[in-house]
Amino acid sequence: MARFRTRLALLGSAAALAAGAVVPAQLAGAQPAAAAADFQWVALGDSYTAGVIRAAGDAIDYPRDGCERTDRSYPQVIERDLYGLFDLTNVSCGAATIENVSDMPQYPIGRHMPPFSEDPDYPFPPVPPQSEAVGPGTDVITVGVGGNTLGFADILTKCQELGGESGGEGTPCKGALGSGIKARLDKVSQEYDRMLTVLHERGPKAKILTVGYPTVIPENTADCGYGDLTKFGTITQGDLAWLRQDVLEPLNKTIEDSAATQEAADFVNLYAPSQGHSVCDADKWVEGILTVSPGQDPQLSFVHPNASGHRNAADHVEEAMLNAIS
Repeated sequence: MARFRTRLALLGSAAALAAGAVVPAQLAGAQPAAAAADFQWVALGDSYTAGVIRAAGDAIDYPRDGCERTDRSYPQVIERDLYGLFDLTNVSCGAATIENVSDMPQYPIGRHMPPFSEDPDYPFPPVPPQSEAVGPGTDVITVGVGGNTLGFADILTKCQELGGESGGEGTPCKGALGSGIKARLDKVSQEYDRMLTVLHERGPKAKILTVGYPTVIPENTADCGYGDLTKFGTITQGDLAWLRQDVLEPLNKTIEDSAATQEAADFVNLYAPSQGHSVCDADKWVEGILTVSPGQDPQLSFVHPNASGHRNAADHVEEAMLNAIS
């Protein structure tokens, strides 16, 4: 209730800034009449922003561009929450790296992830660097990126492979990859700093909100049953603890530290508020390798937030956005 009251208060202050404009409530999926918004918002990022998986809603891009933005991803949730206040340009894209945000075109993959799945529309044409959506009139930029530059998907895949070979014992992934994590994090740091500079140059009056990653792995890795594909498959408990402590938590710290170097940037922490809702918790906000729902075929989710995870992200990003314009 406290958070709900806080959000109401923030909405009230934002409405006052909007010179008395009324911000009507909209139901999810409704198609309101077009109206001039008071603030320009550009949403940038990877699959943790775009949504991508079916547990994060239905695809919203027609014709498809391969980025797999979904209607229950947090940018779309916020757009409905704050209807009329922000004009959203959402160019987030699954599999995006930091350089794809800064200045490198991306070749989206859609749902094409052989041997697990093939996309009938693959290959897709390249999409421009996401920063090109930012301009002098942009008021707020949200950006959630870094995991693909770190190579987190490849690390997960290798950890499953090595964990399967070990029969669930020890920390084979830490042994194989641990010494290279610092260099990966250094790469994230350097490219993130440069990205923030590019975004500030393109949108000099914009507040940049850097969005961290949620809790994915619980403190008690014994909750993650070995071999369970709705969790982490064959990654060992020891490697899961290593991934949490030495990979994911330092990734968030790297993003936070980079944001601290820019006066125009703030960090939005999703990690602490999502504890207790990891892949291995009963009320999970992040799906495991597979999502299994009654009466439906298993869906490849490969450790991505579901609609509840995006709702949590929306709550915290939305609050930061309202603070940015107050």
